[in-house]
Amino acid sequence: MIDLSGVRKVYSSEVSIGPVSLEIPAGGMTAFIGPNGAGKSTLLTMIGRLLGIDEGAITVAGKDVTSTKSAELARILSILRQENHFISRLTVRQLVGFGRFPHSHGRLSADDERVISRYIDFLGLTDLESRHLDQLSGGQRQRAYVAMVLTQETEYVLLDEPLNNLDIAHSVEMMTHLRHAATELGRTILIVLHDINIAARYADRICAIKDGGVAFFGTPAEVMDPAVLSEVFGTDITVIEGPHGPLACF
Repeated sequence: MIDLSGVRKVYSSEVSIGPVSLEIPAGGMTAFIGPNGAGKSTLLTMIGRLLGIDEGAITVAGKDVTSTKSAELARILSILRQENHFISRLTVRQLVGFGRFPHSHGRLSADDERVISRYIDFLGLTDLESRHLDQLSGGQRQRAYVAMVLTQETEYVLLDEPLNNLDIAHSVEMMTHLRHAATELGRTILIVLHDINIAARYADRICAIKDGGVAFFGTPAEVMDPAVLSEVFGTDITVIEGPHGPLACF
């Protein structure tokens, strides 16, 4: 479980996040949605200890993210940020191999190599593993980064807008891979998304963020309600029943 208790981040007297108190169950996929600037990515990066908190406490699998040693936390939690500055001459396999660092400390064993191959195959990158990153499309490169994070083999996986710059076909492909990671690999995935309908289609739970706080938290069926969504996004939203569940229409 991920537990946030009275968490705040203060930027100025006018700008702050929280206080947020939230319990995210282990297992499945939880999506953070909300308008731009609501605090979705800030909350995610605080959970991943990439950003410090000013008040409150965050625990992941019972470990306090503020005080737990980095080596121990890296075996529990992995995170992919929105901005990834890649070294163009790395191959896909070399990039994915970085995910084994908490286990290998830079000396890859035969077991590490098997794990790397497993996730390269899982993300459909087998034919691309020898290519350099600057030879890939944006969607292929994004899959490589997700493979790197999964290769860390942590129970909790945090992803900050992994669909950025992907077209709808590649977004669906990516979410299908992540859905399989949650169901087949037993990962707990926490993901920031802009597309409400993709969140409703693939996530088990949706956390709607507004003005730095949790506005609603529940199943897609509970959150995909016109009154809820209109309140969160500050505009009239209707919800229709689509072939795979509810769809929001602006």
